[in-house]
This record gives sequence, structure tokens and C-alpha cells, in this order.
Amino acid sequence: MSLSLAGLLTGLLLALAAIIGGFNGFLLAVVLGAVGWVVGAVVEGRIDLAALTGGRRG
Repeated sequence: MSLSLAGLLTGLLLALAAIIGGFNGFLLAVVLGAVGWVVGAVVEGRIDLAALTGGRRG
């Protein structure tokens, strides 16, 4: 999936959250989206949490 398509789908989902849930629903969608992005980036290896948590380096 291209980044532009992912951005389009994200924007549409955030718009739906704002329409259905109001401002609080929009904020919840943004926060959960950010958490999901971080988890995905850790699984893919783009983010190394060992440096932040003081884990083993190597």
C-alpha cells in the first residue's frame, strides 16, 4: 500500500470519528492511531525501545 493511500484512508477514518464521536471521538482516534503506529514501527524494527528502557544493547 502506498503512503498516499494510507494517508487517505487515515484521513477518512479520522473524519468519520469526528462526525460520529465529536471532538472527543476524534481525539481518541488520533491517540489510538498514534499508539498503533508506534506498535507497528516497533514490530517492523524501525523503532528500538531498548535504548529508551535501558535494555540490553548489542
